[in-house]
Amino acid sequence: MSKAFGSTLHTAPGHSESEGHQLLLRAAMVRQVGAGIFSYLPFGWRTIRKIEAILRAEMEQIGGQEVSLPVVNPADLWKESGRYAKIGPELARFTDRRDRDMVLAMTHEEAATTLARTEIASYRDLPRVVFQLQTKFRDDARPRAGLIRVREFIMKDAYSFAADEDGLAEQYREQFRAYHRIFRRCGVPVRAVLSDVGMMGGSMAHEFMYLTPIGEDTLLLCDGCGFAANREVASFREPVPVAGAIAEIEEVATPGTTTIDQLTALLGVTAAETAKMVFLAAEREDAVEFVAVVVRGDREVNETKVANLVRASALRPMTEAEIQSIGAVAGYGSAIGLRNATVLVDDLVAAAGGLVSGANRAGFHLLNVNAGRDFPGGIVADVTAARAGDGCPSCGQGMRTVRGVEAGNIFKLGTRYSSALNAVFLDAAGERRPLTMGCYGIGVGRLLACAAEENRDEKGLRLPAAIAPYHVSLVLLDSADSAAGVLARRFYDDLWAAGVEVLFDDRVERAGVKFADADLIGLPLRITLGKRGVADGTAEVRDRVTGEVSVVALDDVVAVVRDRIAVLLAAPDSPAPVELPDELAA
Repeated sequence: MSKAFGSTLHTAPGHSESEGHQLLLRAAMVRQVGAGIFSYLPFGWRTIRKIEAILRAEMEQIGGQEVSLPVVNPADLWKESGRYAKIGPELARFTDRRDRDMVLAMTHEEAATTLARTEIASYRDLPRVVFQLQTKFRDDARPRAGLIRVREFIMKDAYSFAADEDGLAEQYREQFRAYHRIFRRCGVPVRAVLSDVGMMGGSMAHEFMYLTPIGEDTLLLCDGCGFAANREVASFREPVPVAGAIAEIEEVATPGTTTIDQLTALLGVTAAETAKMVFLAAEREDAVEFVAVVVRGDREVNETKVANLVRASALRPMTEAEIQSIGAVAGYGSAIGLRNATVLVDDLVAAAGGLVSGANRAGFHLLNVNAGRDFPGGIVADVTAARAGDGCPSCGQGMRTVRGVEAGNIFKLGTRYSSALNAVFLDAAGERRPLTMGCYGIGVGRLLACAAEENRDEKGLRLPAAIAPYHVSLVLLDSADSAAGVLARRFYDDLWAAGVEVLFDDRVERAGVKFADADLIGLPLRITLGKRGVADGTAEVRDRVTGEVSVVALDDVVAVVRDRIAVLLAAPDSPAPVELPDELAA
């Protein structure tokens, strides 16, 4: 400790909503360089390398082979895939000295597909899985919570190549199981949930969520059947409303009534009896598509569902001038009589009928509006955000919401990239077919952040032995040249020789300071050597998690500690097999 690069801190600099991140700062594991950009100090880097070792071991166990793909990619690859134009400013673009467009890769589907294009020729070469541990850069607009959301990060990303969808499904299941083993070994409990494929594309995706109040994602969980999904894609089961008699539209004056709350108070109706308009713009390469979304007044629009329906990578609210250009009036909007806009009607609105809607005239609303009759031609779909209490789509039981951090994700890409980049193989019949792909990612720093958030107490970190920077904290409570000091040095050498990693606190400091730092860094065991104990022929061995203290004879210390660390490092005895969700069952 007297030679350590980096000092522990009594209080964390700045502010973070993540208490785990504050402890990583105080324990001399990370330091912030800029917004969303961090350096790892020696303690933190040792833990990162251990997490990486677990990732390598689990990827290799399921047949993955490690590669290294370039951080800097020619933009031509991203133009071939179509993502160069679709991804916004979070993709860092630049030109080299020869004025060629380049990008800093935020993910490596294009580079991996290009590599497969040159190395896989026949069905005999399949299946294959490659993975890497690589630095990436995503110019995130809102980095937050320390390592939870950053701009530069290390990622384990893997790419699978198969002959068909059945081959992809098997590789996807293998990755699903491996991910659960990875998170268990790192001390991070996760819940796998269905998620949006987003900019990655493909047919299916799962996120492995660490449940925590500081998470950015909202998840819908069913305790009845185990259904789990990110709110971005969660569907739900609602009682179908009984449609009443279809009456004629009637216009009523509603001056100064631009919100659902004002409307329900004025007319004496419930929010569920109103139709709310949300006007969105999907910006494309050379045009803007206007999208008018109709939902019940008591529900919220799910923009991810909308974006998927209109095949938009991003949406923004329409300006008031844009709303006027399609024949609508902000605050009094309706889907009736719109022009040059795509109308999306939520299926709850389509099933209800007899709703109160805006009249597209300031100060007026319409009664008895029915979707099919009054604005025909709209696309009817589920565009509503699920919420707590909504019926599970599988069993109907009310669902609950929780917050979570995405600790990892897996995607069924299908032929989205191989078709675009011409990565093909010859099948058994001699026909050329595109490779069927999957991709699988885990952010290494984010995994450390989740582990710190989960494994802590009021005194500091309590990282599992598998990823703690060292196994043992050896605390000397006497001078270096004392009998205790000489013995501590011998223990230090003997423990390292026995395969036990030791952090030796040889500093000239008060006992309280040393104990506080040992708890803060949170190594699994602490050995304390002092003048009185050595005189009695004993040392104290303390378990960081349980707080249990054992008095051990000096001659037995090395053997006792070695054996206890071996137990802590061992995999759980006969861990329960990973249960696949219904959508992945073979």
